[in-house]
Amino acid sequence: MLQFTLCVLGIYACFLTWGVVQERVSTTPYGSAEAPNKFKYFVFLNLVQSITAAIVAFGYLKISGKQTNLRTSPNSLLFKYVQVGFLSCIGSPFGYAALKHIDYPTMILGKSCKLVPVMLMNVVLYRRKFPLHKYVCVGMITAGVSMFMLYHPVAENKKGAAANSLWGLFLLTMNLVVDGVINATQDQVFHSYKGLATGQHMMFYMNAIASLISGCYLMLNPYNDEFWRALDFCTTHPAVIRDIALFGLCGAIGQCFIFYSLERYGSLRLVTVTVTRKLFTMLLSVIWFKHELTAGQWAGVALVFISIGLEAYIKKNSNSAKPTANQPHKLKPSNNTIAHNGLSALNSQTLRGGHYNYPISSVDKSA
Repeated sequence: MLQFTLCVLGIYACFLTWGVVQERVSTTPYGSAEAPNKFKYFVFLNLVQSITAAIVAFGYLKISGKQTNLRTSPNSLLFKYVQVGFLSCIGSPFGYAALKHIDYPTMILGKSCKLVPVMLMNVVLYRRKFPLHKYVCVGMITAGVSMFMLYHPVAENKKGAAANSLWGLFLLTMNLVVDGVINATQDQVFHSYKGLATGQHMMFYMNAIASLISGCYLMLNPYNDEFWRALDFCTTHPAVIRDIALFGLCGAIGQCFIFYSLERYGSLRLVTVTVTRKLFTMLLSVIWFKHELTAGQWAGVALVFISIGLEAYIKKNSNSAKPTANQPHKLKPSNNTIAHNGLSALNSQTLRGGHYNYPISSVDKSA
């Protein structure tokens, strides 16, 4: 529990800082007051992020005493790395494009429902089964976060987004589906290639492949000169380099917590943390600055906390019913284990600890 708490705190701290730096990079006017310029090259920014994360992951592997396993990894595993790297490149553009065709409430509702496609893709693609209470908790968290976001007062300038269209809803759906496929595939990799694929390996290969794809797109696409315009902007306004570097570093360190949690606890629990992050951040703001919540927001908060309490209660009961690693099980006498004195010997089997290793096709047993 302590490790999971540290992971949650690390994710919150890194990505709250990352979000502030991202806003600074995208909204701060660089240059003179007479001719201010804003950095608008987001594919380039994603490239810097993935390169920085790949470098940090490589260092993380070396410090941990692990190899990249490039030559020893089977082709099927390398294909999975390529798959998640490619999907991570195309997921964000769907989200950016959707914002041009949908309004603000629809956007935040879609972000609140991320748990649903993650669970759905696990079931559809990899035949993973979950106990009934998991479906109930996911539904309650999704409903609670959605209510909290939708009932939050929205500034007038944010309400002026484009009206919903079928194309915008399609793009939003594709963004959520791609995220769900990525998380489901990562779960399947950690189950199928235990010991060979760790969180550090997934982070390194996913970001290295994403860097390669994004770099080729930016530098080899004759119809897009964003890479060269971004470099020219950095040359003209050197102050932006510091902000971009800090953006990439915060995201890379945050990914270390993300992929460690993903390997140990699974994508469903990880996405629960990331989905509820904004809710807890806003609650902290309410307490700190003494803001007021609407009745709908309080109802959403109650749903989320009830679902978290229900999950913890069921988990505690299921764990207490299981024998511990220090309590060996005795098996019935076997006809093949007859001792020389004619008496049958009893075999004993010590249960293996570490309940985080669960079969992807069985009932979910992640912590």
